[in-house]
Amino acid sequence: MNRASQRLRLFHWQAIDGPGNLHFGDSIAENPQRVLQQLTLAGMQPISVKSRQKLNRQYWQGTERIAFIRQLATLLQTGLPLVNSLELLAKDHPKPAWACVLIEISKAVKQGQPLSQVLKEYPQVFPNIFRQVISIGELTGQLENCCLQLALQQEQQSRLQAKVKKALRYPLIVSVIALLVTLLMLTMVLPEFAKIYASFGAKLPWFTQALITLSGILIHYGPYLGLLLGLLCSGYLRYWHPQKQWQWREQQLMLRLPVLGRLISHSNLSQLFQTLVLTQHAGMTLSAGLTAAAQSASNLHFQQAIDAAKTQLMQGIALHIALRDSPLFPPLCQQLVRIGEESGSLDVLLEKLAQWHNQQANELTDNLAEMLEPMMMVIMGVIVGGLVIAMYLPIFHMGSAMG
Repeated sequence: MNRASQRLRLFHWQAIDGPGNLHFGDSIAENPQRVLQQLTLAGMQPISVKSRQKLNRQYWQGTERIAFIRQLATLLQTGLPLVNSLELLAKDHPKPAWACVLIEISKAVKQGQPLSQVLKEYPQVFPNIFRQVISIGELTGQLENCCLQLALQQEQQSRLQAKVKKALRYPLIVSVIALLVTLLMLTMVLPEFAKIYASFGAKLPWFTQALITLSGILIHYGPYLGLLLGLLCSGYLRYWHPQKQWQWREQQLMLRLPVLGRLISHSNLSQLFQTLVLTQHAGMTLSAGLTAAAQSASNLHFQQAIDAAKTQLMQGIALHIALRDSPLFPPLCQQLVRIGEESGSLDVLLEKLAQWHNQQANELTDNLAEMLEPMMMVIMGVIVGGLVIAMYLPIFHMGSAMG
């Protein structure tokens, strides 16, 4: 059963077998009726089926997937059969949902199905690159090496993503704090000063008057504005953001940003060439490698550029020539790919490109944190300092105001 578009849940069940023994466990299904059907087919009488948690796509995108493929490669390298390796990983897994998936996979493999074909039934859990590389490993008899290469590629990609998130976390926290401080001062502190200023009976500086007006708007219409903003954000995330045309515009805007655009570009190029290196080592054709790279790319612009390069490649055009048509691939990519194609060592040059772009992305991540930290401090200082100056500015002219 393909579960590509179905919303899965984790259920905990209790049932009685023929002799009357009590059994309990966990199952993944779309609804309780599916679990009841599975228990009935297994010859057991269900007692209770309770939903434990929703299993969306984000649930499976943690470190468990990388740990699974790394541990599977290690067990296969020790000579343990595939079915035994899967059963061992399922037995010792701390998360019930993952244990259920691995148990189902091990049962299917035990019945004679190829592992790559079984993984196809869990697209939310395993990306296409897993199935493709494992399929090559099964065909060549080098499943443990393919799993190891896949684990290394996924680990490197995960480290880069974690580093980028860490670099962006501090500016986000500072921005939230600055926003909260501004709202508190405008809605709680400034109104008290406004009462004092009203007793002066004099004209206030334009800056102070503008902030008092803004404070009144926030106090009287703030809840409605907040509700409207929440509805707009919710509607955008639910209806507009999933549409590819909106994602295209967002990602195009992100690519045009000064530093963040370069970081996104280097990250995507690093992931692209890592995937190509992985597929080349696994024995896949260059065309199949480009397909895998396009499917693993998170940026729509890079997906389109890779698909266009693949189309030209299938028409007999060299890869380095196909890369010229897209501004997303810098001249260095074209030059090294050309050298690799002419010298017959494309996989070596692709690996160097992956390492270079990964290094550039790491350096940009470090520089991003160093650049944004003082910038955010200046912005926060200007906002808070401006509010303080606006509140105390009339006091500096108190003598003339009282007169």
